[in-house]
Amino acid sequence: MNLEYFIANRISNKGKESFSGPVIRVSILSISLGLAVMILSIAIVVGFKNTISSKVTGFSSQLKIVAFDNNQSLEEQAVTLDNELIADLKADENIAYINFTAKKAGVIKTDKQIQGIVFKGLDKDYNLDFLNKSLTEGKIPDFSSKNDSILVSSDLSRKLNLKIGDDLRVWFLSGDNSRTRGRKFKISGIYKTSLEEFDSRYIIGDLRHIRKLNGWAENQVGTIELFCKNQDIIDETQMGLYKSIPYNLQVISIKQEYPQIFNWLDLLDTNVAVVLTLMILVAGITMVSTLFIIIMERTAMIGILKSLGMRNAQIRKIFLHKAAYIIGKGMLWGNAGGLGLYFLQYYFQIIKLSSQSYYVDYVPVELYFSYYVYLNMATFLLSLLILIGPSYYITRISPAKALRYE
Repeated sequence: MNLEYFIANRISNKGKESFSGPVIRVSILSISLGLAVMILSIAIVVGFKNTISSKVTGFSSQLKIVAFDNNQSLEEQAVTLDNELIADLKADENIAYINFTAKKAGVIKTDKQIQGIVFKGLDKDYNLDFLNKSLTEGKIPDFSSKNDSILVSSDLSRKLNLKIGDDLRVWFLSGDNSRTRGRKFKISGIYKTSLEEFDSRYIIGDLRHIRKLNGWAENQVGTIELFCKNQDIIDETQMGLYKSIPYNLQVISIKQEYPQIFNWLDLLDTNVAVVLTLMILVAGITMVSTLFIIIMERTAMIGILKSLGMRNAQIRKIFLHKAAYIIGKGMLWGNAGGLGLYFLQYYFQIIKLSSQSYYVDYVPVELYFSYYVYLNMATFLLSLLILIGPSYYITRISPAKALRYE
């Protein structure tokens, strides 16, 4: 057995510390709390980013191909579905699936209220996975054949006192904005994304209604929505499409369309970096104080070891081994506490939030195994590295003076 490790282990197991015992327990508590906070911080940030990103992209797609114009209104220009264009998109290895949609601004008028809305039309092959997850009441309309069924958000249903089965009249402006045209729909379902940008104004129905209102042909849509196979290749895919699509079309990423949401999510990375730095510093400073106290309490032992011929480097290793034991014990408790709280929140959502402020009803948590492993490794190594400098204090202890106080 390694001599330094053996001595350090005997020091740790004797349990005869008179003053360092409480200090060691404080150090273990500090490390455990710091690691638990770091685990939860990373899990919350990853959970927020993934949950909100998936909601925004689920409703609006990761990439959009739209007509190239300077029109910033909700009146989309028609995009003709050219067979060659669609074939190229389907052949792109980065694209998972394609949706065809269109939007048109309108006004809902009930007996007591008037509400501006956006009608989003879906075609018969639209991927309904996200809508199925967001549905709270009723059912999703069958878009395989033209029908008057629509989905409304929970916000609109509450504001306008709407329920499943109600008839709803929506008024749209014609292309020249000179007159309005009304359409009567029936509410078949209610959805909730908790994203105000969508829930406050979108109703969802059949794309054929917008085609008829705008006078479009059967092969014309407002937007081609694209979903990538990997979130990390969105920018790469956008650049590739920009070079290949016709000159009268443009590609817009979800980050360009909703920069306020993704800028807010990026700020969370800064917040968690600050938290991690502070926790590492607190744990490191606590361990430095603990190491000094242990060294001072073992001054006589250091003098004996030096008088027996043990080198400073070997004695330093003894105390670093003991420090590693304290750090490891603190990390063990920190992992237990952090993971315990993580799984409680993951399965039971015990901490709730205001969806109007945070886009979700509860604190979402998600922890990648690689992040968890790197966090533990970094915490252990940095805590030890911080102690290397203070451990050189041992070289200043003279055997003669140390043994005088034995």
